[in-house]
Amino acid sequence: MSAAVRHRLDALAARFGLELRGDGAREIAGVGTLAEAGPAQLGFLANPRYAAQLAATRAGAVVLRAEHAALCPVPALIAADPYVAYAKIAALFETLPAAAPGVHPSAVVAAGARVAPTASVGPLCVIEDGAAIEDGAVLGPHCVIGPDCTVGAQSRLVARVTLVARVTLGKRVLVHPGAVLGADGFGLAFERDHWIKVPQLGGVRIGDDCEIGANTTIDRGALDDTVLEEDVRLDNQIQIAHNVKIGAHTALAGCAAVAGSAKIGRHCLIGGGAGILGHLEVADRVTITAMSLVTHSIREPGEYSSGTPLEPNRRWRRNAARIRHLDELARRVAALEKDKHDE
Repeated sequence: MSAAVRHRLDALAARFGLELRGDGAREIAGVGTLAEAGPAQLGFLANPRYAAQLAATRAGAVVLRAEHAALCPVPALIAADPYVAYAKIAALFETLPAAAPGVHPSAVVAAGARVAPTASVGPLCVIEDGAAIEDGAVLGPHCVIGPDCTVGAQSRLVARVTLVARVTLGKRVLVHPGAVLGADGFGLAFERDHWIKVPQLGGVRIGDDCEIGANTTIDRGALDDTVLEEDVRLDNQIQIAHNVKIGAHTALAGCAAVAGSAKIGRHCLIGGGAGILGHLEVADRVTITAMSLVTHSIREPGEYSSGTPLEPNRRWRRNAARIRHLDELARRVAALEKDKHDE
């Protein structure tokens, strides 16, 4: 939050198409939660479970739905989706230092690489032959851009990002520290008594406005490319295997893993720790809850879950022992039903 940046409520309402109720001349210098925001901050109520906090809020104003406006003791900005409105307003208070165009003296740029004059290449970066850094792109410290890789216009690699080979980032892509894109896919063939490595000859294509979390890995394809369409959002520590296709506007939470050649549709939500087996297809607008394992293709939109809920250890051990007898139990039930049918 920057104390120098202040916005009037009436200006915020006009800018983001919100309805203002209360003193439009009040100025906001930052954002916060309903419970913690002070008089110079904007709070928000997106989850109705927190509506009880409205009465005691010290926020200077609150973004909320019209149904909660009567409960709000301070000026209110009415939004159809308060969380979306909050995100747009909060962005006004995020001040990042501007990256100076040019190449840092400690960076190593191959003669066959192309760096746009408006791009910024930070300390100790390495840019190899055939790579291209386009207009306004920013490479933070210690990034490695391998051969035949392209960093699209206005994209930002925060720090220690590696593009191994044949990776193309679209425009305005944000890649967080430690991410590795374009490493070998896990391609192996077994001959008699040993493994033979299968060459990974494809690449990785990332669409415009994607975000890739810290320490996430995206393998290049064996023949075809691994593809993320536009506006895909990946959290931290996610594994995307070779030849995976992820549709536009899909989001994956931390520690999810997608095995090779799986295809995920558009507008999907994949929960943390979820796994998707290889060569499966997931339809558009599918939600997979956290820690679920997808073992077959999903053809219809909707919410899907798998796994065993947490329970006390003694009960879980007892039930786990019973699982071993499910086959026997199923046969006994089938026999009883047959006997009943024969009577």
